[in-house]
Amino acid sequence: MSDFDNLTTPPPAPEGEVPQDQRTMALLAHILGIFTGFIGSLIIWLVNKDNPEKGFVTDQAKEALNFQITLIIASFVSGILTLVLIGFLMLAAIGIANLVLCILAAMKANNGEAYRYPFALRLIK
Repeated sequence: MSDFDNLTTPPPAPEGEVPQDQRTMALLAHILGIFTGFIGSLIIWLVNKDNPEKGFVTDQAKEALNFQITLIIASFVSGILTLVLIGFLMLAAIGIANLVLCILAAMKANNGEAYRYPFALRLIK
């Protein structure tokens, strides 16, 4: 089995219910992507990555960070494609996808469910 077989499958559910403080931090990791790009989720991931008790927060912040990095790459490609005018449509689609998918992810994280973005490159493992 290769590393690419389970790219979009969510991790196993945490034991028991996820505490409210972890759900709130995971919600922030996703929502901050709308306003700060990758910076908010990067800070949340760096603060919590070494704490094994914060596994849900670490997982969701890492997922949000990977998605924001994917959006940066897509925006760069779209910026180049503005020379052919298709890039303007792609930039609009990227902005709408960022807004909608970040809100969906935040709602799932607030419910204690691990969310996986559908088009994210998993660069940070």
